[in-house]
Amino acid sequence: MKCAPPSHSDVLIVGAGHGGAQAAIALRQMGFSGSLTIVGEEPEVPYERPPLSKEYFSGDKTFDRIRIRPPEFWDERNVTLVLSERVEAVDAEGRHVFTETGAKMGYNKLIWATGGRARTLPCPGGGLANVLTLRTRADADTLKRRSDDAQHIVVIGGGYIGLESAAVLAKSGKPVVLIEALDRVLARVAGEDLSRFFEAEHTAHRVTLCLNKAVAELQGNEQGAVAGVVLEDCERIPADLVLVGIGIIPAVAPLQAAGANCNNGVVVDCFCQTSLPDIYAIGDCAAHANHFADGAIIRLESVQNANDMASTTAKHIMGKAEPYVAVPWFWSNQYDLKLQTVGLSAGHDTAVLRGDPASRSFSIVYLKDKKIIALDCVNAIKDYAQGRKIIGSAVNFDLRDIMNTENSLKNMFFYKDI
Repeated sequence: MKCAPPSHSDVLIVGAGHGGAQAAIALRQMGFSGSLTIVGEEPEVPYERPPLSKEYFSGDKTFDRIRIRPPEFWDERNVTLVLSERVEAVDAEGRHVFTETGAKMGYNKLIWATGGRARTLPCPGGGLANVLTLRTRADADTLKRRSDDAQHIVVIGGGYIGLESAAVLAKSGKPVVLIEALDRVLARVAGEDLSRFFEAEHTAHRVTLCLNKAVAELQGNEQGAVAGVVLEDCERIPADLVLVGIGIIPAVAPLQAAGANCNNGVVVDCFCQTSLPDIYAIGDCAAHANHFADGAIIRLESVQNANDMASTTAKHIMGKAEPYVAVPWFWSNQYDLKLQTVGLSAGHDTAVLRGDPASRSFSIVYLKDKKIIALDCVNAIKDYAQGRKIIGSAVNFDLRDIMNTENSLKNMFFYKDI
């Protein structure tokens, strides 16, 4: 299973996350019989990353339960795992990659599935001890250990990672301060109604929210550990543990140095091909023209995107080309709330509340030109499941019909004239 780098592979996959693992799985399922290698930076066999800020962090799931497949699976499928190796350079003309340990691996096809690296704070004090990010199992283990003894925890970033981690910490009884530079949480991915709902939930669980606040500096103590967070308005917040959750930087430097077209990620076509011959890119690091974003070049940071791009790539390699067109979906667990999002709400002109937030089960439906383009569903699984079938349709919906929870989205769709 854990092997030395082979000199050559028919398909070489760089990245052992969701995308890389699914690409290997899909190729074998489609009957690919050639040599297949996955190179991963971590010592672990491929595992799920979303639970790192949810069930794994809280202790509700052991690491064994978040592995994508059992360790023996990879041996049984004749997939070589090269772990604890980082690819540092790509020779696209010679069809080789080079690792930081000096290994040279050749390939016929290369799949780049490296995801991204957690952003760090661009301010003084970012390198102090107990200033952490959360991207890997090792990160989560460190955060769990150090949060046990922490008395003043600050989370920087009001996106999914920050809110999910704050929820776990608050449920454990820890006092948490969450700082967000924008004027509301989830500002980049959701409408204001959903933001305000989750702000109220976190406040009710004794998370102190500092919105529209930028961090100017992290202050340390004599031991070199963080002791406080100073905001741009000079307010100082005590902190002996800081979690930074402000997004990722796509890990594409070796491809860019090799000449790949890169723009906030490596740019790929509808078959996930980069501008370099026989090199594909999938998942968080791949910038693509997305049908559900009106053709804009975007990156999607989600398991769904990684898995669907992996399948698209495998099909193309196997001569069964199908362009990547998949409805985006995401989820987040916070306290007893399950948020499920389908579609992309950016650019909407109308947002309709469906249900009562006080009931803790409701949806927000986003429309553009009277067509539903996205839904945020909180403890509303039926709306989410039915909404997935509506996104991208040419149906014009009446706002009153949407607001009436007696009307199922499914029936509204099928009884409309398209």
